[in-house]
Amino acid sequence: MTDAKPSDADQSAGRLFTDIVLEVFRLGGLLASEGDRLTADLGLTSARWKVLGAIALEGRPLTVAQIARRMGLTRQSVQRLVNELGRDGFVELQVNPDHRRAPLVVRSASGEAAYAEVMARYEAWAARLAQGLDRDALSEGRATLTAMIRRLEEEPY
Repeated sequence: MTDAKPSDADQSAGRLFTDIVLEVFRLGGLLASEGDRLTADLGLTSARWKVLGAIALEGRPLTVAQIARRMGLTRQSVQRLVNELGRDGFVELQVNPDHRRAPLVVRSASGEAAYAEVMARYEAWAARLAQGLDRDALSEGRATLTAMIRRLEEEPY
């Protein structure tokens, strides 16, 4: 970290960065609420959906710590969610041959069915919301968010 005073251009970019962060926070809250609404009748929440999604996106069983890292959540919160999902029959734990004390989390048949249903609902919802939005602007927004994430991963406070 340097003690040099930021230039006016850097300060202006910093304000824009902050504006985007605040919008992302607001968007995150709206997405969580909408995710809860999309999944409620399936016995899921947006947080539970994230755990099932992490496993689906990876295409293989994951440990709690791996799910937490991929989804930007704490290990403790993921462990609580995995416990709930296991209790409700959405996931099962398997022995991890690489680490005895860190079992692998696997979606059960019920978990796979619930995930498939919520994804079908989500895809229809996302397509509806994307109507009328400029594809190039969406692509640029994604690229900007990806760059911001990369910057934070490379240079945390």
